[in-house]
Amino acid sequence: MPNLSHNSSILFALCLFIASCDSSDSASVPQATDTGDDTGTALVSASDNGGTTTATGSNDTSAGTTSTGDTVGLSTRASLAAFNLPIDGVRQGNYELVNAYPNLTFQEALFVDDVPGENRLVVVEQFGKIKVFDDNPAVTTATEILDYSGNVAKDSGEQGLLGLAFDPRFTENRFVYIYHTQVGTWDSVVTRLRWDSATDKLEPTSAKIVLQVEQPFFAHNGGMLAFGPDNYLYFGLGDGGDGGDPNNNGQNRNTLLGSILRIDVNTPDGVGYVVPPSNPFVGEANVRTEIYAYGFRNPWRFSFDRQTGDLWVGDVGQNDIEEINKVTAGGNYGWRVYEGAGLRAGQEPLPDGVAIPPIHEYTHDLGLAVIGGYVYRGAVSSLQGRYIYSDFTAGTVTALTLAGDSVTSVDVVGNVGSPTSFGETKDGELLVVSRYNGLYKFVESTGNIAFPATLSATGLFSDLASLTPVSGFIEYEPSHPFWSDGTVKRRWIGVPDNAKIDFTADDWTFPVGSVSIKHFEFERVQNAPDSRRRLETRVMYNTNQGWQGFTYRWNAAETEANLLLGRETESLTVSLNDGSTRVQQYDYPSQADCSACHNDASTFLLGLETGQLNANFAYGATTANQLQTLNAIGLFNSDIGAVDQYKVLPPLTDESATIEQRARAYLDVNCSNCHQPQGPAPTTMNFRVDADNGVMNAIDVVPQAGSFDIVDARIIARGSKERSVLWHRMRALDDARMPPLSTHVVDEAAVKIIGDWIDSL
Repeated sequence: MPNLSHNSSILFALCLFIASCDSSDSASVPQATDTGDDTGTALVSASDNGGTTTATGSNDTSAGTTSTGDTVGLSTRASLAAFNLPIDGVRQGNYELVNAYPNLTFQEALFVDDVPGENRLVVVEQFGKIKVFDDNPAVTTATEILDYSGNVAKDSGEQGLLGLAFDPRFTENRFVYIYHTQVGTWDSVVTRLRWDSATDKLEPTSAKIVLQVEQPFFAHNGGMLAFGPDNYLYFGLGDGGDGGDPNNNGQNRNTLLGSILRIDVNTPDGVGYVVPPSNPFVGEANVRTEIYAYGFRNPWRFSFDRQTGDLWVGDVGQNDIEEINKVTAGGNYGWRVYEGAGLRAGQEPLPDGVAIPPIHEYTHDLGLAVIGGYVYRGAVSSLQGRYIYSDFTAGTVTALTLAGDSVTSVDVVGNVGSPTSFGETKDGELLVVSRYNGLYKFVESTGNIAFPATLSATGLFSDLASLTPVSGFIEYEPSHPFWSDGTVKRRWIGVPDNAKIDFTADDWTFPVGSVSIKHFEFERVQNAPDSRRRLETRVMYNTNQGWQGFTYRWNAAETEANLLLGRETESLTVSLNDGSTRVQQYDYPSQADCSACHNDASTFLLGLETGQLNANFAYGATTANQLQTLNAIGLFNSDIGAVDQYKVLPPLTDESATIEQRARAYLDVNCSNCHQPQGPAPTTMNFRVDADNGVMNAIDVVPQAGSFDIVDARIIARGSKERSVLWHRMRALDDARMPPLSTHVVDEAAVKIIGDWIDSL
């Protein structure tokens, strides 16, 4: 997958099975295996601490009575009142995105292409499988035609089976080209296979390696293969990884990395390749003549306009900028000297005219990992000739209107959960590939659909002044809250009538129409509740297009909150108990920022899970266990039984829990939304609380993305927090910060607990 980058205010989330940056990178690949007998004792059952972890609603001044036996906090499930949110999601223009093949699902889908000469399509899955299906909206089955998983490296989220292209003479020779990262070596390998007509399978025994490129790191592998109008094979390779391109591969034409290659695979002996004589650097000394264009960081997806032949590339950025390039032969697109059109810190500018700036760029308040698309040539007339691209974390699908090489308008035209690629059907209709949710196409529609511009207009609160939600919303409190720079939060969940939550012992799945509300305030005077000021209220809504998140920022009078269109920042001043003041930056997240944490791997709603709600909460005069209460009112899809059979994530302050239990709970809450199996971070680290220490892939593992100049550094070094990169990242407030999203104050209590735990290993 493409690399998703971050800085101190952007979560490492796509993190896009993505992301290796500069010193801010947390991505690491295990270089050593923990062979100890750790048992991962971070799980606390409700009976371990008596189930006494108590959360108290901030609007409740009563002490309440402790939950015992069958005591519950709510007697009935109130009907969910009507509110004013668009169930079809936000839409702009006379079109909408719909699931083109609603009966099909794929695992880690990365690419779709039309089978030449047939009415079928293929989908590439990251872990090594290729499937084929009929191009029919009613199709119910996709048939596996290749399982290459035994050859595919999966040591990081950016590795895998990444690309596919059909030979221009496929109907005659049945040749298919695939690109994967090689197990054991991490090499980038382009292989030719033959699709056998008799078996209707790609035959592994026919595999012939066309090109193999050594990779210095695990990230920035590129991933796109495509034949151009000239029938040559184009292949996109990233700079090889690690932050800031430390080997300067992007500007080094003596390496294939950081480039788009053009090769001729129509060779006399039928294997390998030759360099087309028209390639731009043929005849130059000390240059790899396969290079067609260079200066790329991670050109994850590119395409040729089927009408003009123009080559369009989406190059995934690092800390600040995502870019769209229109690529010409011999062009230098600037990386690592430039990110977008801007000169990077510490770099000397290239001579005038050497670096070609992008056609379009956008900042990380709009998205964190660009997914290059296509110039639209399908049937929806209002999209004709517009370049359509997406962003993995934001999920937005965007159209550029062009006048030559100038962009005249930029319009969001849809939203798809975790988009990874685009493809075209044989008639030019554009498909958007969602990592888990299928394939989407544009259809004609009418009118715009917008999210309400003010919080009052959403209809979620019957009284905005007192923050009283409408009927059916249930307030809750996680046992181990996410660190948010010391802000005070309240939370509510609403589930549609006659719908229920799919319960598991870990994460929960919510039905369409569910709404999560989280409200943030901060104390202008430390430990003085009367000094609280309203900052923002975030709304997550499960639409027919998937979960969408929006931020409402409160006005100075605290009478209304207005919808934000992008990230905003403010400086807050806090008067401390010792008489001093602290000025801290506060970030109001954009929709893209929300999507970075609230992703597929984390099932979108982070605090609403079993281990977090297996704790007491003050429901008016009665304090009761939240799981027990929600079960009693029938909110789950089945009776969950006794709550003491389920784990609890203990808060940092719970001294009845061990240091390890509290430390592992912190990592689960603050880190595992990206760092877990199938998570968006390009690592194999697993910070889920139920993962034994021995399979975390962090203890005694050498970091690959910055070591703070620590001698013999490890991600987590047994018995030494000082040698542990994880501990240092928690203490940092620059680009090395983890967690990175909207964190500008060090969580000192967490630093101590994590440090004590590491020292005890």
